[in-house]
Amino acid sequence: MFKDLDQVIDSVRAGFGARRVLVVGDLMLDRYLWGSVRRISPEAPVPVLRLARESEVAGGAANVARNLVGLGLRVAIGGVVGTDAAGERLRTVLAASGVETAAVVEAADRPTTCKTRVVGNHQQMLRIDAEVTDPIGVEVQDRLFAAVAAELEQARMLVLSDYAKGVLDGALCGRLIAAARARGIPVLVDPKGADFDRYRGATLITPNRAELALATGRPVDDLDGLLAAAVEERELLGLESLVLTLGELGMVLVGAGDEVAAVRRIPAVAREVFDVSGAGDTVIATFAAAMSVGLEPLDAAHLANLAAGVVVGRVGTAAVTAADLQAAIGDERALEQAAKVCGLDAALALLAEWRARGERVVFTNGCFDLLHVGHVTYLERARRYGHRLVVGLNTDRSVRELKGPDRPVIGEADRARVLAALAAVDAVVLFDEPTPLELIKALRPDVLVKGADYRPDQVVGAAEVRGWGGQLVLVDLVEDRSTSAILDRLKPETDR
Repeated sequence: MFKDLDQVIDSVRAGFGARRVLVVGDLMLDRYLWGSVRRISPEAPVPVLRLARESEVAGGAANVARNLVGLGLRVAIGGVVGTDAAGERLRTVLAASGVETAAVVEAADRPTTCKTRVVGNHQQMLRIDAEVTDPIGVEVQDRLFAAVAAELEQARMLVLSDYAKGVLDGALCGRLIAAARARGIPVLVDPKGADFDRYRGATLITPNRAELALATGRPVDDLDGLLAAAVEERELLGLESLVLTLGELGMVLVGAGDEVAAVRRIPAVAREVFDVSGAGDTVIATFAAAMSVGLEPLDAAHLANLAAGVVVGRVGTAAVTAADLQAAIGDERALEQAAKVCGLDAALALLAEWRARGERVVFTNGCFDLLHVGHVTYLERARRYGHRLVVGLNTDRSVRELKGPDRPVIGEADRARVLAALAAVDAVVLFDEPTPLELIKALRPDVLVKGADYRPDQVVGAAEVRGWGGQLVLVDLVEDRSTSAILDRLKPETDR
């Protein structure tokens, strides 16, 4: 759940303010050969691909740039290509995507990294890599640094995308970080290799499980050990945050402060996975976009997690767009609304989490049968007295006991789900007793709210709430709005 959902939605819709981001790293051209497989070759026990089409997209650090453009940002890129046809094609593909390439330099002694993937029946069958992974020479490194330094003057964020192809080896990484931080520009790094020391002084790094295991010597299957290593690496490298991506387990955000409070898990949304190519690029790009407009790290992580879930559901090196993110947020909001309906144990766990963050909990209750504008306004007014609103909802049996055998009109499951869809409501808990007294005593809210048609001495739970230092608030109701009045209008005139 986002801490500030409205800010997140506004940022995505606004294309993150079209902030300017500079990406530097290993540039690649990703080629795809698409076709179908119907038989095995008679020459060898290998499948025969009937080629249907070919495509080319920007990969590696260039795919980070593609993602940023798709999210609405202005993007410049720095890196190295060879003096070859693949380099020309990559520049063309980048330009067509809206990425500025003034900081891309040529090296005569190395080819443009090119990965060719053979895809049959929507499954990747083979990958062919044409590359040189030796560190770039000093002369090329100096030219690249000069070109990047010129672009930094206009950048809001620097992203280093390290694919271990030689561009960010040696001293260049440290020089770039120092140059950006001297200008007050945050630096985000997608790391590779066993030596994370070259990322010292960056703002944030996003290793996956295998990358952190390699860099720290921890077993890749020891999750607790990796989480401890993530805390240590953040402190050792002087980072503001470290994000450990865990694939189907989501990600972990490690920040400053108390070790327990600073380690936050963000679970993945369940999706069918077709291809993980480029998921890390999407994560770092979404972080850069979110942080460029000042979203809090936890909300940035949550947004990046949703973005990664989008691209793994596609075949090929995919990029996320602002429209994709809006749809993913909408899907999650629907899931979160349903999750607001909970039992007492789950509600107590939520309250413990909210209170740990210093949030004030408001409680109210009712039948909320045939939800109308009076109900909605009442709940919105109640929410204003705290940070979170818990609604105690009478079960069907409880409503019948209070209002007679013909009520409720709407069943408890439907009433709960409709309440959960309201932005003002944070949790809905059903209770079966005639009054919510036991529920109130269990939850111990900070504020108890009822309608102003009650006197303070008539409010169930008021004495108890005051007893533990809480507050009773009576809020005004909307006049001439009630479920009974609606039901009366629905009756035939002869029955009124």
